Amino acid sequence: MNLEFKGKTVIVSGATRGIGKAIASAFLTEGATVLGTYRSNESAAQAFKDSVENSDNLHLFSFDVSNYSEVEAFYKSLEKNFPKIDILINNSGIRKDSVLAMMPSEDWQAVIGTNLTGCFNMSKLAIQNMMRQRYGRIVHICSPMSRLGFSGQANYAASKAGQEGMTKSMSKEVASRGITVNCLSPGFIDTELLTDLSDDQRKEYKKMVPMRRFGKTEEVADATLFLASDKAAYITGSTIDICGGV
Repeated sequence: MNLEFKGKTVIVSGATRGIGKAIASAFLTEGATVLGTYRSNESAAQAFKDSVENSDNLHLFSFDVSNYSEVEAFYKSLEKNFPKIDILINNSGIRKDSVLAMMPSEDWQAVIGTNLTGCFNMSKLAIQNMMRQRYGRIVHICSPMSRLGFSGQANYAASKAGQEGMTKSMSKEVASRGITVNCLSPGFIDTELLTDLSDDQRKEYKKMVPMRRFGKTEEVADATLFLASDKAAYITGSTIDICGGV
């Protein structure tokens, strides 16, 4: 299936590791120009840049998506060389797990700030660009935790539920301008976010998955490319699970 991303400009937040790296790599393979963002891990960013064959199409930017001023400065910096934004993938996300009664308030704020406020910041300014050209694709990388709500993840679950609610409203606001907004909701995906699990925890979590395995980042990337393509032009306001049946 030809998804036709040549000539498209794609922003991928949290692009240098895990799911974001797989998504950015997939777009590059399909011929898109990728503007990848990351917060502070310079070594991971450089390693990603070095691993990409067509690195001329990859441009990396370091800033905090939860800081509106930094996001605004990022979009302003694009005006000369990348005046048209076709696709935004909101992938930046963090976890700081703790039972709610013992959760430091700064951990609540950090997770909501990156996962939800960051999604608002990045989307607001992308939509302003997309509305001018009457075209755009926005995909939020969400999580089934928005509905499952594991113990110790009240902040994470709230942030992901917020993304899904925001998607419903956003999609209605921009549909007449040719812009679609959807959520892709990966379950247990084998990335560094799972490295803090013990062997016993990994076994227990795999038992929860009917397919009895964790997902691959490439599987998430494939689904993301579909939602970002013109093949999905009539899909908006939706949440699609990619979770092995959880």
